[in-house]
Amino acid sequence: MAASRDDRLNVIRALLARFTSALLASWIVLTAVFFLLRLLPGEPGTIFEDPRVPQEQRQRLRTIYGLDRPLPEQYVRWLGGVARGEWGYSLSQHRPVGQILRETAPNTLLLSGAALLLELGLGLALGVAAAARADSVADRGMRILSITLWSLPTFWLGLMLMAAFAVALPLFPPGAMRSVDADELGLGRRVLDLLWHLALPAAAIGVPAAAATARFVRSTVLERLGEPFVQSARARGLSAGRVLWTHALRAGLAPIAQLAGLSLAALLSGTIAVEVVFGWPGIGRATYDALVARDYPLLLAGTALSAAFVLAGSFLAEVLQTWLDPRLRDA
Repeated sequence: MAASRDDRLNVIRALLARFTSALLASWIVLTAVFFLLRLLPGEPGTIFEDPRVPQEQRQRLRTIYGLDRPLPEQYVRWLGGVARGEWGYSLSQHRPVGQILRETAPNTLLLSGAALLLELGLGLALGVAAAARADSVADRGMRILSITLWSLPTFWLGLMLMAAFAVALPLFPPGAMRSVDADELGLGRRVLDLLWHLALPAAAIGVPAAAATARFVRSTVLERLGEPFVQSARARGLSAGRVLWTHALRAGLAPIAQLAGLSLAALLSGTIAVEVVFGWPGIGRATYDALVARDYPLLLAGTALSAAFVLAGSFLAEVLQTWLDPRLRDA
């Protein structure tokens, strides 16, 4: 009983330590971004450089947004607002930043989740198939194809998919998240319309990631196929498919799960290019627009949310690996 209580306390301490380190990393990132933005030439918000805006109105806006205060005071006031969950007002959209994040975050999560499903499904299938035919012509072809896809920039692949399947062969819409008349459709048709618009941007993100996953799964499965317990399963007369899927792949789930958690972090924080190309109304698009407009409050909030996604994905990867690997659980 005492040992069990000590184990729970150790787990709680480990979780608190990781949470504290995540908060510290987030604070460092946000502080660096806050001061680096202030080093950029020009004033925050394009409205302050618009010659059509009178000087008196510009000064009034600076006072309203607190931009007339010393930089250390701006930082302290901003950090206090973040601690209370208040991100301020957008300089370009003139509404609370928190409202913008609540509208765009679910869209980015949807796009990243679809890309992750595509990555894992396609990556696992191709990786296991290549491992089952190691050093064959099909295996070499898969490796060449995976390296090629992995090296493609997501924004370029998105443009090529749009040119091929939205312009030359108009099977999918070239952008946006839903059709103009989507609100007039029934629930089932609205879901299909959303999936129709989701296909190309999810493919632009998920296909290169699936190529990298396939290579990792192939090497992991091949390594497990050489383990003594797998050789023993073969000696007992089990079929090649059962040895491959039940023993080799199952034994390699821990590192694959860790890769999935890290991929989720990368997908959530790396959708900005695809969201801009396809006009997807997510955090990446909002952050890009904020950068163009020098909308510092929105840009800082988008950066903070992206950093939180990366840290959460890394933590999830560690938890999954510990849960799936008995050696790490016991440790």
